[in-house]
Amino acid sequence: MTGMILPYRGVMPKIHPEAFIAENAVIIGDVEIGAGSSVWYGCVLRGDGNKIRVGRNTNIQDGTVVHVNHDPKGDYRETGGGMPTHIGDDISIGHMALIHACRLESGAFIGMRAVVMDLAVVEGGAMVAAGALVTPKKRVPSGQLWTGSPAQFRRDLSPAEQEQNAYIGRHYSELAEGYLGRRAAPA
Repeated sequence: MTGMILPYRGVMPKIHPEAFIAENAVIIGDVEIGAGSSVWYGCVLRGDGNKIRVGRNTNIQDGTVVHVNHDPKGDYRETGGGMPTHIGDDISIGHMALIHACRLESGAFIGMRAVVMDLAVVEGGAMVAAGALVTPKKRVPSGQLWTGSPAQFRRDLSPAEQEQNAYIGRHYSELAEGYLGRRAAPA
């Protein structure tokens, strides 16, 4: 584990020892990251106004920002308010995405420069295209591709696209293992 790992109000991030954190990633406050996950170069995960939870084998690619929405009534740990960010298992989040106070269910795929806003849900097996803007409280159903700004249903994903999305996740797991020194570099 490397990166800039900082407490906020006495709460230190909890990062599984088998997670890869790039040297210039910044992780602050109430953030938990599961085994096999990777947070790449230039990412910021800021759990200062609420919590961020990242599951297992999820990759958060270069330049991505993950944030939350605070509880206007005070400390969310006491009131349960505000909006956390929940990122499940086996998710790929493309370069320079913005993930804010939403839920990404296990197996979701978020394209490069996509934005997912407050209280939105991206179901497992769903794909948000590169550059798409998922507005607050939208739900992207499993097996669908959403594109545009604001994002809307484009079409169902093909089995080949679903396999390609799963492959990207496996590829990032292998990359992370290489950076952690547990696997030989690819030839």
